[in-house]
Amino acid sequence: MIKKFIDKLLGKSSGPKGGKPSFGKRQEVGPQEHGIDPKLVDDRALNVVHTLKEAGYEAYIVGGAVRDLLVGLRPKDFDVATSATPEQVKSLFRRAFIIGRRFRIVHVVYGRGREHEVIEVSTFRAYMDNAAAEQVAGNEKTSKSELAGMKHAVDSTGRVLRDNVWGPQEEDATRRDFTINAMYYDPETQTVVDYHNGIKDAKKRTLRMIGDPLTRYREDPVRIIRAVRFAAKLNPLGFKLDPKTAAPLVQCQALLADVPQSRLFDEMLKLLQTGHSLATIAQLKALGMSRGIYPLLDLVVERADEPFVQSALQDTDRRVNEGKPVAPSFLLACVLWSDVRDGWARRLQDRQHPFPALQDAIDDVFNARIGDVSGRGKLAADMREIWMMQPRFEKRTGSAPFSLVEQPRFRASFDFMRLRADIGEVDVVLADWWQEFSQASDAVREDLVAQLRDEQGKGQRRVRVARPVARDADSEAGAPPAQAEASRGDGGDDAGADAPRKRRRRRRKPAGDGAAPAAGDSQD
Repeated sequence: MIKKFIDKLLGKSSGPKGGKPSFGKRQEVGPQEHGIDPKLVDDRALNVVHTLKEAGYEAYIVGGAVRDLLVGLRPKDFDVATSATPEQVKSLFRRAFIIGRRFRIVHVVYGRGREHEVIEVSTFRAYMDNAAAEQVAGNEKTSKSELAGMKHAVDSTGRVLRDNVWGPQEEDATRRDFTINAMYYDPETQTVVDYHNGIKDAKKRTLRMIGDPLTRYREDPVRIIRAVRFAAKLNPLGFKLDPKTAAPLVQCQALLADVPQSRLFDEMLKLLQTGHSLATIAQLKALGMSRGIYPLLDLVVERADEPFVQSALQDTDRRVNEGKPVAPSFLLACVLWSDVRDGWARRLQDRQHPFPALQDAIDDVFNARIGDVSGRGKLAADMREIWMMQPRFEKRTGSAPFSLVEQPRFRASFDFMRLRADIGEVDVVLADWWQEFSQASDAVREDLVAQLRDEQGKGQRRVRVARPVARDADSEAGAPPAQAEASRGDGGDDAGADAPRKRRRRRRKPAGDGAAPAAGDSQD
């Protein structure tokens, strides 16, 4: 009792809210109880675990993959935790790369190009008391040189800046965030190792923070965003945030101001690109967190009910759940399009040339909405290309459509234009024409352009006949437009005026004739 009183006076606390927490009790659960289907485990993750164990190290599949396996889902990503250090892991694989400063991990890469797979391998970390960590006054940027030689460091608010002290598995489990993410699965013995009743919480469909939530959010404020993301992702399965885990979320939101903007940007993309963007936005609103996490995310939430943005979010969720690739440039281009479109319209009213006007409008949006985080990198280049291609879809004569369809960002730009057509911003006929053109063989593409040229030519002739400058009423009064045009065009010789105009027949696309991939499957 006296010790507790002294600790309280000194600002210390005992138990899970301060000091060294309980590391839990190790439970080894067999396949009869956990019910994981080993067929759902990725072969490459199996290979990583086997290679590490064969070299004499402990190795387990860990984190969200185990959680998904427990509820019968096939995980999209597999992470591995091991007793081997990053350098030891790297030495065992041909294509392995050590990344990160705050947490050093290894990416083991299988395959190449778009089909490549990354297995993320982390070393068991020791649980460190942040009160004993080295402290720096600034952040990652301002204290970069100071942090260079540190393994465990925090800033003045208690946020962890370095956490690279290796330790035993039970301590590694305690430093993870949620109980359902702190389980370890050995695919060779089919055993789940559980220290914090993760299996029990998974069965009860409860999202519970390990330790004191307020302390854990202070250690790493990004856990606030992760709590929202998991709540949205797992809500269809019946998971709910534990009341004690949810209670401090709003009051801790201010801690995100100390997180680097680049990291917040990446976390925002995870919220929007994991197949549950609409559910995430609903969860943010339900928790009272629709504003204040990140300015660009505030804008997404604000515009999520607009038809164009809502269609883009739905399309992104659909593609993720179908296993198709998505690009952040496409979604953000949709969210910011109204700003670009309105700025472009204002410049056109001021009689600026269309393309420079569009360029200027895009620059203004980048400066106002994205800034230096990613606004001048590849993401911005892709967004700019999507926007700059929109007026080019209007030109379908000559060689223009043939060169446009070969552009690297054509598929994403077309999908963008297709969404605009769906909400009535552009003519659906235009979108249909480009869809047919993009999927056609070269011969059919020639026919489509020629047919359009003929149709446009007829329209122009009809206009001229309807309002002629001068004409002979006796000779042309009863003539159909085509005949009247013929009688004027060759000095009064109407020998061919009654001959019907030969119509060009559209040929069907031959099977396997090198057509472009189906529209709607881009965002590459």
